[in-house]
Amino acid sequence: MYAAVVHALGEPPRYATVPEPAPAAGEVVVEVLAAALYPLVRSFASGGHYTGAAALPLVPGFDAVARTAGGELVYVPGLEPPHGTMAERIAVPATALMQLPDGLDPVAVAAAVNPASSAWIALRERGRLRTGESVLVLGATGNAGRAAVRLARDQGAGSVVAAGRDPEALRRTGELGADRTVPLTGPDEDVAAAFGAAAAEADLVLDYLWDRPAELALDGILRHRTDLARPLRWVQVGSAAGADMTLPSAWLRKADVHVCGSGLGSISGARRNACLRELLDRLPSLEPTTEPVTVPLADVETAWQAPVRPGTRIVFTTPAAETDRAAGTRRRAASAEGAGARETV
Repeated sequence: MYAAVVHALGEPPRYATVPEPAPAAGEVVVEVLAAALYPLVRSFASGGHYTGAAALPLVPGFDAVARTAGGELVYVPGLEPPHGTMAERIAVPATALMQLPDGLDPVAVAAAVNPASSAWIALRERGRLRTGESVLVLGATGNAGRAAVRLARDQGAGSVVAAGRDPEALRRTGELGADRTVPLTGPDEDVAAAFGAAAAEADLVLDYLWDRPAELALDGILRHRTDLARPLRWVQVGSAAGADMTLPSAWLRKADVHVCGSGLGSISGARRNACLRELLDRLPSLEPTTEPVTVPLADVETAWQAPVRPGTRIVFTTPAAETDRAAGTRRRAASAEGAGARETV
């Protein structure tokens, strides 16, 4: 069978033949339909993820949408290299499979789950969002940040402030539920003041940026906060702006600031899976915030290095996806024909 294969860290994977998966006890083989490319996948493939580098050669891909031998559409979470999801078939623990609600598009699900789950876990599990609270999303113009804006509003936030660098993408966060925006452009003192004006009373910050934007945000909030003893929960999710920031000790003494992270090691696998199941059950009612760009897995080497428009995500599809899509079209046509016949009777 074929898979995307990384032979050297820092180089894009190549489409190559690999052995068929050999399931261990308790595992099943599923047919992969769609697997998305996103920063976590790139990080694993480059050897730069904080969990450590995997042995080479490796198959990248952290999650996927697949079809079981019995015909069920499932989401496969949390596979790590060297046995990733970007292959025609994969062996996974049977207990890890999460059945998807009927009627979902595998490609759309593959594009949506990673950014949405990042936001969902940060909001629900790490941030403990309560109804009516004020949320600041730092890095709201990325895929995960956009999902965080939508989900914060969906989960009952009283107000949502979106901060980001891309002016057009930032403007569009209003369509997702943001009440106010903070552009991360201009002199530092202006950016800090903007945070003070828009988010001084925030209860929860979801931070996808870290580095200088986080410094300016926290500085601006603490300078303008009415009650410094009011708890501020800061959930660090990503470091798109940089891996380090300066955090003066006085900031932690002058206010009630609680900093924690949200990532692979921050909650148990059981809790992560429970959050994922909650999210998957909600997918049919959630409007998508990420547009999939479908690419055949055979083109992985070229697409891996291609620029991607904001708000989109590359999703690699296998030959089985085309077969599955054709079968789905036939099923829908048969269902519509049956419904028409019942109407006539």
